[in-house]
Amino acid sequence: MSDCASTMTDRNHNRYDSSNLNCIRLTDLTLQEAIDILECDDADDVQGIFIEPPAPNIDTDEDSGDEDGGGYVDNLTGRQLTSQVEVVTNSRNDTSVLDNTFEDLSSSTVVKNSKKLKKEDWKDEDLPQKDVFFPEPNYVPYRDKSPVELFEMFFDDEIIKLFIDESLKYALFKNCKDPKITSKELKVFLAILFLSGYNQLPSKRSYWDEKKDMRNEIVVDSMRRDRFLEICRFLHCQDNNNINRNDKMWKLRPLMNLLQKKCIAHFQPEENLSFDESMVAYFGKHSCKQFIRGKPIRFGYKVWCLNTVSGYLINFEIYQGKNPFGNEVYEKEFGKCAAPLLKMIDEIPDDKKNLHFKFYCDNLFTSVKLMVHLKERGYDVTGTLRENRVPKECGLTHSKSLKKKERGFYEKRSTQSVGMIVRWVDNSVVTVGSTCYGVEPLIHTQRYCKAAKGRVRVQQPNAIKQYNKFMGGTDRMDENLSYYRIGVRSKKWYWPLLTWMMDVVMHNSWVLARKSGCSISQLDFRREIVNCYLTKFGNPRAGIGRPSISKFGDNNCRVSNDIRLDDSGHLARDCNRRRCAGECKGTVRSECIKCDVGLCLKCFVPFHSK
Repeated sequence: MSDCASTMTDRNHNRYDSSNLNCIRLTDLTLQEAIDILECDDADDVQGIFIEPPAPNIDTDEDSGDEDGGGYVDNLTGRQLTSQVEVVTNSRNDTSVLDNTFEDLSSSTVVKNSKKLKKEDWKDEDLPQKDVFFPEPNYVPYRDKSPVELFEMFFDDEIIKLFIDESLKYALFKNCKDPKITSKELKVFLAILFLSGYNQLPSKRSYWDEKKDMRNEIVVDSMRRDRFLEICRFLHCQDNNNINRNDKMWKLRPLMNLLQKKCIAHFQPEENLSFDESMVAYFGKHSCKQFIRGKPIRFGYKVWCLNTVSGYLINFEIYQGKNPFGNEVYEKEFGKCAAPLLKMIDEIPDDKKNLHFKFYCDNLFTSVKLMVHLKERGYDVTGTLRENRVPKECGLTHSKSLKKKERGFYEKRSTQSVGMIVRWVDNSVVTVGSTCYGVEPLIHTQRYCKAAKGRVRVQQPNAIKQYNKFMGGTDRMDENLSYYRIGVRSKKWYWPLLTWMMDVVMHNSWVLARKSGCSISQLDFRREIVNCYLTKFGNPRAGIGRPSISKFGDNNCRVSNDIRLDDSGHLARDCNRRRCAGECKGTVRSECIKCDVGLCLKCFVPFHSK
């Protein structure tokens, strides 16, 4: 039932705001107990069930299975049935029915919602425009740096040492010999991973294929195939003897902490920042895997991201339900979706935190409580609002009624302590709350009209215009990453997240290059780093390898029978020392021009004959 469980987990998007609903929360329940509640006849007032990802399976070095299935509705695991849930029900004066319903659930406790926001005097007035000075970002320190220098500001010697040390510990943990990974080999390994993003082949072994249609010479001359696979096998960034059972992302935590610090350190403050979720594709088995219907990536890990408008990733956190490093006060007051935003704001350095940032987020995160809190801290926020998060005393017409109005119609309400809420009729009814933007100045945008059979001008409030302009930072990062995402795959559960972080480092480096005045494209930026690493740190093969086994016919050579037996153009010429592809398998100094294999004079004719 992983499909169902993931969908129910994603329902935390519809988290109820305590300022609008009189409800009670039942916590410390398991999923099995929540299912029993749903099956009761008297439990009609249940409004929602929020499920945390189940406890992690500590045996995480096993392969997760093929990545081509999953998501069936009828196979809940034991860990999912015992995971923690929260049941939200309507509160009422007569609670006897609820008492009877939950009397057998000894582990449950009733927790009232946090206190309501004080009632505001909402007026049909526009929000006055305010101008706050914000300094221009300074990208001068990055102006004269090469792509390799920019990349190594994030992926520096500290991270390389972490990989080398932890890979050694993992090899010893598996009772294997020391892989003796060097920093140069690791840089070549990274370069091959990045190369697989824009030069994709069916498998990682294909780059060392003997046939010219797939063989990549620069990869072959920089690292041996078996060495690459060995590094893939032992690559680690956490000690398996040091497990944090409360952290489902313990295997990646040291690398995540280092990259978060480096991304924040090289963040040049910009006024407009967007907070949104990003999906990392994964189809294996893991308790943190999510399913979100209607997303471009439906199955995978969900990552909370704080980005600039250009897509630079400032900070991130992988969603895992109960986060051992989260802020419980924020989670209780604003929910598990908005709490990471406030935690990321706290992690901004003090010299940057005091600036007047403007945050943009969608209806998964925005609430009146969040708007008031950020405004009190000296920040502004603009975001779409869900119907059940709009205060009833606001007096706005319900969205269902506004659908009958003509396109471009809007209503507005404002108050001094919250800001403005504007409801606008477009293809659908859109509700936006803002602490800094009002309706004026109204602009006109183009929309297609069926009746007119063409585009018409539709008026649009300023708050909605600004939201559309600055909200897409995370989406822009996702789009840039999708162009040249690392193509080497693995069955390890942490591999998609590991390669995602590597791609993010490359992307942030490229954004800094563009912001500093360099007009290089992302592809050229990646190629510059790949070619530099493979050429500078590559280790060409020392000598002749073993002859390959042909997959065509019964002959033990790497030439297909269609070429070997066509009786055309097979001529001998001198060459450097090669192994004979005939029966003698000796070392020869002659080869066939057409077959491109070493052949002695004795084996030349038999090789080209049946």
